[in-house]
Amino acid sequence: MLLCIDTGNTNTVFSIWDGDRFLTHWRIATDHRRTADEYYVWLSTLIAVRKFELDIDACIISATAPRVLFNLRVLCNRYFSIRPLVVGKPECLLPVEPRVDPGQRVGPDRLANTVGAFDRHGGYTVVVDFGTATNFDLVDCDGAYAGGVIAPGVNLSLEALHMAAAALPHVDVTTPERVIGTNTVACIQSGIYWGYIGLIEGIIKRIRIERNHDFKVVATGGLAPLFDQGFDLFDTIEDDLTMHGLRLIHDYNKEMGNG
Repeated sequence: MLLCIDTGNTNTVFSIWDGDRFLTHWRIATDHRRTADEYYVWLSTLIAVRKFELDIDACIISATAPRVLFNLRVLCNRYFSIRPLVVGKPECLLPVEPRVDPGQRVGPDRLANTVGAFDRHGGYTVVVDFGTATNFDLVDCDGAYAGGVIAPGVNLSLEALHMAAAALPHVDVTTPERVIGTNTVACIQSGIYWGYIGLIEGIIKRIRIERNHDFKVVATGGLAPLFDQGFDLFDTIEDDLTMHGLRLIHDYNKEMGNG
């Protein structure tokens, strides 16, 4: 079985691929203080609850935090006796190299999203990933990552607003009943919701104008459905896009004799 791990700034997702399908997805808060032993206790308990056989023989990791990555490497080495493949490292091969400025690195989750989106939708695709940041990733005609846009994430914007303005409460993002709010909470919710609708529409429009080409738009991340209520912003929403990409990158490396 293949263990896929995607570590973001807020959450870390573990998924198990049995060769035909993902058996499960488990989510835990990202914490650089969490040790390999703690990861194993948590993971093995969930595996026992689902009555899976603990037969992990390969692992691929997408992680941007070095201290978190270290403990995940130890987890794989100590408890599964495997050396994980780490997306973004030189030893991890990609089907097509990203087209970015020399010396620049691309977030491993963005690389995985690109590979997954190209496999399912082909080129000329924009992936909108609602995470700690809201990322727009451009998939070129041949499947290469061709650049993108990084905007503050929805929850990050709400937190920043609450922290910077003492009089403003912390609110949950939701679809407002009206654009014009008549109380503080409604005003904030409207500003965040309609602000991000405008952000998404505007950036996608500018990408199409700049590249002089139409693009399919694929959304992923927990908040994606909230912004897809009758606006036709996205062609599809795929919660497992990153994991799908990780699995494909692992398979590509295995085919190339690198896994």
